[in-house]
Amino acid sequence: MPPGLKREIMSTFKNNVSENAGKIRRNPVHRLDLDVLRRLQLDATGIYDRVSKIAKTRNPKKERQEIWLKHAVSMIDLTSLEGSDTPHRVRRLCQKALRPLADFPEIQVAAVCVYGNFVSEAKRALDGSAVKVAAVSTAFPHGQVALPLKIQETKALVASGADEIDMVINRGAFLRGDYSRVYDEIAMIREACGEAHLKVILETGELGEIQHVWTASEIAMQAGADFIKTSTGKIGVSATLPVSLVMLNAIEDFYLRTGYRVGHKPAGGIRQAKEALHWLALVKETVGDYWLTPELFRFGASSLLDDIARQLHHIKTGQYESYDYIPKG
Repeated sequence: MPPGLKREIMSTFKNNVSENAGKIRRNPVHRLDLDVLRRLQLDATGIYDRVSKIAKTRNPKKERQEIWLKHAVSMIDLTSLEGSDTPHRVRRLCQKALRPLADFPEIQVAAVCVYGNFVSEAKRALDGSAVKVAAVSTAFPHGQVALPLKIQETKALVASGADEIDMVINRGAFLRGDYSRVYDEIAMIREACGEAHLKVILETGELGEIQHVWTASEIAMQAGADFIKTSTGKIGVSATLPVSLVMLNAIEDFYLRTGYRVGHKPAGGIRQAKEALHWLALVKETVGDYWLTPELFRFGASSLLDDIARQLHHIKTGQYESYDYIPKG
């Protein structure tokens, strides 16, 4: 890669981080505008055609790939959401978050995402670092409890130190067309978050037709979401490129109408470095370079980091490192 091009790519990433730091106006709660939902139109064929082209043609090589993959690591929410999680496992996850790549000690992930009872443990382990603690809330992953309990849980997690809250929407209300209830619940959780940022999980694999993804995205953004997230990772269909493209188009449309930038987090099923490159290309070509920063884009993943580490080792040495030598989370 010509030195000039390498400097240009690195400059883009560094400028994004420095320009975004402290300058992104937080998306407030807006009035629910059902007229916007009625006007939404989606070209499903065009969505799938574009995603197919990106997957076939956006595959950077060697040094360019190394730069993009290192940047992808800085946008990972390193996640452990298993019934078998323990304080010791969360501490190891946090250590991995602070030094995800042995050869690049300057790189850290964006956040660690855990169940609420591990927030305090994660905060202690990450103390003094820039890595955020994200906690899943609102009876994740099903969300099938009363709203007062969801609000109570969210307030308790923020009080225990969570920097970010990942909530699930009321899919039952959405699928029966009760958009006002979906909006009201998100808006109330947004208020309960206080200064903590809110990621709204749509669980797109349960929404049916792809048009519903844009509708749910719009409702979440009108209700004050800081991020809109694809999935819990707990059902068979999680993050896909077509769904992310729809959500990014919704984000762009919302920004052009309101002036507020909302982030995007694909989560669940993203395991390979090659997939991460396709998502970054999708973001760059849909909403632009400004979104290529942890403040506006995240990967929700666990095993993705391991594959990126192996790919970076291969670029450097020509050999793939055994998973046995990759730090465990």
